[in-house]
Formats: sequence, C-alpha cells, structure tokens
Amino acid sequence: MDERDAGKRAEKLERAGRAGGGTAERTGAARQASGAPGEQAGDEALGLMEEVLRRENLMAAYRRVLRNGGAGGVDGRSVGDLKEQIREEWPVVREALLSGTYEPSPVLRVEIPKPGGGVRVLGIPTVMDRMIQQALLQALTPIFDPTFSEDSYGFRPGRSTHQAVLRAREHIAAGHRWVVDLDLEKFFDRVNHDVLMARVAKRVRDKRVLRAIGRYLRAGTMEGGVTTPRREGTPQGGPLSPLLSNILLDDLDKELERRGHRFVRYADDFRVFVKSKRAGERVMTTLERFLEKRLRLKVNREKSAVGRPWKRKFLGYGTTTNKEPKLRPAPESVKRLKQKLKELFRRGRGWSLARTIRELNPILRGWVAYYRLADVSGVFEELDAWIRRRLRLILWRQWKRPRTRLKELRKRGLDENRAAESAYNGRGPWWNAGASHTNQVVPNRLLSRMGLVSLVQEKKRLASAS
Repeated sequence: MDERDAGKRAEKLERAGRAGGGTAERTGAARQASGAPGEQAGDEALGLMEEVLRRENLMAAYRRVLRNGGAGGVDGRSVGDLKEQIREEWPVVREALLSGTYEPSPVLRVEIPKPGGGVRVLGIPTVMDRMIQQALLQALTPIFDPTFSEDSYGFRPGRSTHQAVLRAREHIAAGHRWVVDLDLEKFFDRVNHDVLMARVAKRVRDKRVLRAIGRYLRAGTMEGGVTTPRREGTPQGGPLSPLLSNILLDDLDKELERRGHRFVRYADDFRVFVKSKRAGERVMTTLERFLEKRLRLKVNREKSAVGRPWKRKFLGYGTTTNKEPKLRPAPESVKRLKQKLKELFRRGRGWSLARTIRELNPILRGWVAYYRLADVSGVFEELDAWIRRRLRLILWRQWKRPRTRLKELRKRGLDENRAAESAYNGRGPWWNAGASHTNQVVPNRLLSRMGLVSLVQEKKRLASAS
C-alpha cells in the first residue's frame, strides 16, 4: 500500500465518525488555537480527538514517521511495516482512541553515549505509537505554541538553535556579561506527571486526549524483555516529548518574564543573563527554589554555575570577551569533532585516501553548517590544517617501510638525496606527517583536487549563500 492507498484507507475509516473536519485553510486545530491565550480552553477543544484523527492530520503524521525513519519499537515492526499495520489494526486502534480506552505499547529502552560522558536514555515507541503521537503533536501545537515565550526556541515551528545562539549574543552585547547557567538534573527522566498534566489540562478539555497523553507518559519501559512501570519522566524518543517539556517549562519562562530577566531557553538548556556576579547568584538561588517547589525539578549544582559567558558554552557555541562579542565553536565542540574524526581516521588506515575523503566530507559539511554563525575563523583554519596532517599521516603509515617511503617520495617529485634523508630519518609518523617533505609531496591543492572539503572555504560559501 503506497501513501495514496494509506490516505484512502484513513479517509474511509474517518467517514463514520469525523466531527467537523475543517478546511485546508482553517483546520480544527487552528480554530482551537484561536482560543488558546486564555488559561482555560474553550468548548471548541472538546472535539480535539476528532481533530487528531482527521484524515489530513493522520496523513501528515504518517508521512512524517516515514520520513524520520528510525528503529522499531518493542513489537519489532519497522517503519516499512507501518502501511500493512494500518491496514490490519487501524479500525481497532481508532475506535479505542475515540472511546478513550487506547493503551500504548511500552517503549524500548535504548542508551546512547553523551558527548560529555555517561549515557542518554531514549524510549523508542512502536511505529504505530509514533504516528499517533505525531498526530497528537500536530493537533496540540497550534493550541500551545502561540502562548509560549518569545525567548523559548527549542522544538518549535520556525525556531532554531541558531536563533537562540544569536539571541544570547544580543543579551551579552547589551551589557549583561554574567550568565546564570542552570543544569536540570536528568530533566526528561524526572518530569512529574501530575504537575505536567495539570498544565496540559488548562488548555485541553477533551478527556480522551488527556487520557492518551497520560498513558503515553506512564507507558512502561522494556529492556531485555522485561517491562518496568514508569511513574515519572517523559522519555526522549517520541514525537510528543519535546512539546510536553515546553509546556512544563513555560512556567519557568513566564516567571523569568515576570521578573524582567533576559534569558534564552532551548528545551531544558537555558541561560539567564545579568549584569553582576552578585545578581547572578541571587537569581540562581531563587530559580532553584522555584524549580524545586513549583515544578518539582532538581538542579544539578555540580554542573550549574554563575560565570562569564565566554567561559560557559551554550548549544555548542562560545563567545569572545569583546564588548561586541563574537561567536566561536566552544572548545568542547572542537574536541568532540576531533575525537569523531580520529575514529574515522583509524578505520581509514586500510582505505585509499580518496575513500577516506569521501567518508570525511559529510561530517565536515554538517559541522561547518552548524557552526557557520562563528565570527572567528582561526578555529576553522586550525582544524583544516589538522585534518590535512591526519590524511598525510595515513599515507605515511601505509607506506610502512623506509624503502617504500623512499620510492613514494621520489615518485612524487623529491630528489633522491632528500627523499632518502626523509625516508630514513627515524622520526615518528606524526612528525613526518607535518614535515615539509610530506607537505611537498601531498600538497593542499592535491587534497582539494581529490575533493577534500575545506572548513574555511565551506564557511565562506555558506555565508555568501545566506
């Protein structure tokens, strides 16, 4: 069944119980959003589950799940199985959602390493549950998003990490040169369900939607075939989790606005900008009390601090100490990139240089695309030089024996005496990779002709295209 067939199937299933449906220009979710600014949702939110199950909304959710791909959940069914699963199970699933009796499957526990050490725990829903969560997200976003703070940037339509970074720089340039950096301890694992659902219920009156969200929050976690009940947390991995985190932390945003603070928040990563260390310490103390009492969230004091913004990173970026601060990739970000590339270079010892460059280029393009806001070019120049030296190191090691090195150096244009002196110098591979003889036989222009992406040139290209 292709997407058109899935759409027809969804349309057929909806005919019996669709309420209102809406037009392409003004959907049910958009109508509900018109009443969102108040603390209580209006009567129009009573049919929210019908909006969730509207054909156009379901098809958009279906396409998003297909586009995002990803691993299967506890039932072992992949994204490619979703069409068949809709055909087999959707009538029963839809009826359960309409009656408020739907029970989601447990999520599959997956651990991935965090850049700073430790692991991040993900909860991967089944593909059917991912589609339902996506449909819920699409219906709920027009209700909640217009009410969120202008200084909230995470996982919101039309907003990005780059906008958050630029906003942070604005605050520093305005003279707020101290930052309160609060780390929420295991935020996604510690969200209190009652506190969160109370905030959702302020704008959603359809009890079937509230039940569905509550059951997704409480769905157990399966690991090794054993399901563990969940009493707190909103596990990362499902489409709904980012919106739910924004709903909960909107209380924090509103409190910061009420106090008149300058701040930027991206999901659970937020910074408050103040003019003195003393003010920052006062803000940290009062915010810690607010978070623990109002939202029942715990602050990690070891990772939190009041400091200068150029000594604290935000979303991978750092700043200079200039009065008009300049953006740069944070040292930790550069270190992580080098570590990732070292792993690739180790694998590339048995590859041709051309293959290594092909594997390398997508990583470099992705990195420079994210850090293209940087005003400081020195980091990119240093990384370019380091990458080229690493590639020369691979060649030097592949040549192995002094006799082979002598042959390769002569073949690439060195005279016999210099080639012999270089091949038999007794120095280590890293020294030779940076030496003039290796630079001469493997010049920058050769690596460029082989297709190696230059971070400096790619950054210039992106700047001219924007």
